[in-house]
Amino acid sequence: MSQSKIYLSSPHMGGKEQEFVNEAFITNWIAPLGPNVTGFEEDLKAYLQKSTLSKENLPEIEVAALSSGTAALHLALILLDIQAGDEVICQSMTFSASANPIVYLGATPIFIDSEAETWNLCPIHLEAAIVDRIAKGKKPKAIIGVHLYGMPFQVDKILAIAKKYEIPLIEDSAEALGSTYKGQKCGTFGDFSILSFNGNKIITTSGGGALVTKTKAQKERAVFLATQARDQAPHYEHSEIGYNYRLSNVCAGIGRGQMQVLDAHVALRRKNNIFYTQLFKNIKSVRIFIEPNNTYHSNHWLSCILIDKALSNGIGSLEVRLALEKENIESRPLWKPMHLQPIFKDAPYYGNQVAEDLFHNGLCLPSASNLTTADLHRIEKTIWHCFQK
Repeated sequence: MSQSKIYLSSPHMGGKEQEFVNEAFITNWIAPLGPNVTGFEEDLKAYLQKSTLSKENLPEIEVAALSSGTAALHLALILLDIQAGDEVICQSMTFSASANPIVYLGATPIFIDSEAETWNLCPIHLEAAIVDRIAKGKKPKAIIGVHLYGMPFQVDKILAIAKKYEIPLIEDSAEALGSTYKGQKCGTFGDFSILSFNGNKIITTSGGGALVTKTKAQKERAVFLATQARDQAPHYEHSEIGYNYRLSNVCAGIGRGQMQVLDAHVALRRKNNIFYTQLFKNIKSVRIFIEPNNTYHSNHWLSCILIDKALSNGIGSLEVRLALEKENIESRPLWKPMHLQPIFKDAPYYGNQVAEDLFHNGLCLPSASNLTTADLHRIEKTIWHCFQK
């Protein structure tokens, strides 16, 4: 009999989700609005506003619960008036959902390389790209920075560049709910920020996301566009193009239950990262992805490694992935950079090959908050066997 599969990042319910979902059924709130949607937004807002280093709340934010993180990013670009022919800077080392909404609007993505410490948007190449695009007569209309695998980007440096050139920053915090930079929660730094509650994230609503705004007016505008842009009228009146992007009350009920275990899930993911740090401490060819210093606090949504094949007798990320796969254990290469994707092959790119090297040498390891002791033992045994070869 084959062993049960160990997934990379599977959903992990906390126990209270069913109560909120049942309430939606009992009250017949089976719609993209209702008390769970409102409650979920309030829960997220309260969570994001609370600093981990002080008892003081951060500046006001608003949260709109949506059908996906991609929808949130699309709406953020619309609220920034991104139009056909505009240019938007985007981190290259990311999932395609960070870049696709740029193209939805007919704009052009300008991809930027990573830096080696956080694997995120490189400040040096970011500024060089802005200066060059301005010299070419095309000042970028927005910057999309990603907290990759839960690791905060170099927030102070990126914010300083955005402010210097007066370019709005969209903070893609899809993978970083629960991560902090200098005690402030990721998802609160950008002019707009986005969250994801896809099935593989720290918490899930099955599918879902949220847009974090700075003002109530921005949230109201986003919700208007997300509900088909229906004007105030007794009949269906539309003077603008809208979208079907609102989160359902049923899915929001799952989210409300998940919020009750969010910190526990973050702690368990971070515990997994410690497990991998210990596992690889005597394997010279492997480097575990950890915070560069205590300014950063990652949720370690996914624990990742880099393997120097020259130091491991030919064992690289491919060999480790296949060894795990043989034992029914899921792992995954790091994101393939956007500038290497066929669909974006003609998009401008600024940088060297940090992101490219990460892709070729890196691997995401099983990181779910519901990994068992037996799961971890199987993973450890398989990896040791692989490197002992």
